Amino acid sequence: MLNLLSFLFGIVSLAVVIPATIPLLGWANWLALPLMVIGVVLGQLSSSDSGRNFNLVVLLIAVIRLSLGGGII
Repeated sequence: MLNLLSFLFGIVSLAVVIPATIPLLGWANWLALPLMVIGVVLGQLSSSDSGRNFNLVVLLIAVIRLSLGGGII
């Protein structure tokens, strides 16, 4: 059950992160970061690792995008 919740948080975060790759929308990654952290924690508490790994991949994409944009744009 926790793995399913982790996947749901990851999908919602991914829906925010994908449009945030467009220039001047990088600030949306800051909105997705807390959702991804919650998804990682729920994935860590579950018996399966797939939800956690999915959230970590989405988190990596968001962090790379934030670092390329200087943290804001």
